[in-house]
Amino acid sequence: MTRRIIIVGAGPAGTLLACYLARRGFRVDVYERRPDPRLLDEEESRSINLGLSARGIKALDDIGLMDTLWPLTVPMRGRAIHLPGGGAPFQPYGAHEGEILHSVLRRDLITTLIDHAEAQPGVSFHFRHRLVDLDREAAAVHLAEEGTGAALTVRGDAVIGADGAFSQVRARMQHGLRVDHHQEFLEWGYKELTIPAADDGSARTRLEALHVWPGEDALIVAHPNRDNSLTGTLFLPVERFEEITDPEEFFRTRFPDAIGLMPHLAKEYAEHPVGHLVSIRTSPWHYRDRVALIGDACHAVYPFYGQGMNSSLEDCTVLDRCLDAHPDDLGRAFAEYQRLRKPHTDVLDELSKQNFVELRDRLRSPFHLARKKADLLLARLLPGRWVPLYTMISHTTTPYADALARARRQDTILRWTGVAMGAVALAAVRRSTRKGGPRC
Repeated sequence: MTRRIIIVGAGPAGTLLACYLARRGFRVDVYERRPDPRLLDEEESRSINLGLSARGIKALDDIGLMDTLWPLTVPMRGRAIHLPGGGAPFQPYGAHEGEILHSVLRRDLITTLIDHAEAQPGVSFHFRHRLVDLDREAAAVHLAEEGTGAALTVRGDAVIGADGAFSQVRARMQHGLRVDHHQEFLEWGYKELTIPAADDGSARTRLEALHVWPGEDALIVAHPNRDNSLTGTLFLPVERFEEITDPEEFFRTRFPDAIGLMPHLAKEYAEHPVGHLVSIRTSPWHYRDRVALIGDACHAVYPFYGQGMNSSLEDCTVLDRCLDAHPDDLGRAFAEYQRLRKPHTDVLDELSKQNFVELRDRLRSPFHLARKKADLLLARLLPGRWVPLYTMISHTTTPYADALARARRQDTILRWTGVAMGAVALAAVRRSTRKGGPRC
């Protein structure tokens, strides 16, 4: 008998998981409270950018989707760091040609995934259906159809919560259980802004780069689009958004080379809402063989390492591997998935918080720049033996905690090498002084 899996949430993780499960012969029903994004016009489906890296690419390639997605992406070969005094030095992401990121609109990714999943035998999507309750013992969901309010109860062999950081599946699954849960809001929020293409259709600034305007009190990050525009994200302490009454004057003072790139700044600043940033660590991720969580529902992170979506897609590959190891026991597969995955997503949470400080404060530091250059130089001189942390996180599928442990060992080597070189130089100076003898 074909087993039935109910997925709540048709974001990247839920939709990709539907593809993996269909390949294993499951019948899959995906329920999503929002409308079908394929039916919305461009304004209704205004979309943020995502940075695809090695983990997400591997997950999408596993189901044969990357050939379709490549034309929808823009390569980002490094960071263009916009300095207050002018100039935008370029920092490559890696030591080798293929170590780059790929910018893709969330809407393009989602609609491509939905088309691919819907074409698989046994996969059905049900949009505008809101979760009302979960019966974790029966693996059943109670839903209401948006607009009509019509009630619906659906039972399966298991329910997967892929419904984001504020997951209703998680809340109902964990209710009454012994739960560890940590939710943290960043004191900074964000607004989406646009750097449109020039009047002649060309890009106003270098396209194949992630553009960063760093600062202790404000930060802009901009991703490139296929139409030669860039989608910018302004990060500020939340209370500052209300205090700024003249965004153009603020930009002239704080980001002088950005204001000329944003002709619609005042209008977009007034109209676009302030978004909030949250990180989530929680346990358990599953209830017996009946309910499991995936993606932001169990490990939301801040966006500053560019790994939130990539780690969610990688969840699908790990869960698929666990289902392969335990094909007849969903409970063991879910438990193994949490055991293998949670230590690494906890590390990613810490790395994402640290990278916020790097983007905001350190990118302008000569010492930080010198350290990055040393890392890349050593990676070129010692291929495979010296791998920078950023390379391991973004350009490989090395588990996050393993990558951090290796990077710390490399840091120790670099520090001791610096101490040894300093000692040798000091000894050389002393010998030279002794040979010269006393001078008047």
